[in-house]
Amino acid sequence: MAGTIHVLNGPNLNLLGVREPAIYGSDTLADVERACREVAEAAGFGLVFRQTNAEHQMIDWLQEARVGAAGVVINPAAFTYAAYGVLDAIKMVECPVIEVHISNIHRREAEWRSKSIMTQVATGIISGLGTHGYVLAVRHLVALAQR
Repeated sequence: MAGTIHVLNGPNLNLLGVREPAIYGSDTLADVERACREVAEAAGFGLVFRQTNAEHQMIDWLQEARVGAAGVVINPAAFTYAAYGVLDAIKMVECPVIEVHISNIHRREAEWRSKSIMTQVATGIISGLGTHGYVLAVRHLVALAQR
């Protein structure tokens, strides 16, 4: 196995496919996991796919991936705006970290939604491409690891 990619999801993403489908689409988190796993495993990578509504759990998972992971894809969801503990944990991760948002956070109804505190420490950001953004992030991490 070439390495492991961690895909970490924040608050309320367990309700993906049900919550505000006009914004987030009809794909479920299980659909996203299937698509990411297909890409990762086809390239010889393992995939850890998780979701939490608890900030401390996200921090623990980032610390777990800190050393030795091929990459991290994180959709911080509501942690995006004020979870400084998550931000600090991302700073300590030694592999590339791709921040993913299903909706385009820069076009959302509230100005505060466009201000991600995570972007400053992420390797890259994908926003507004729906759940396909996850697949693109996994593909990018595979490409980086294979260089």
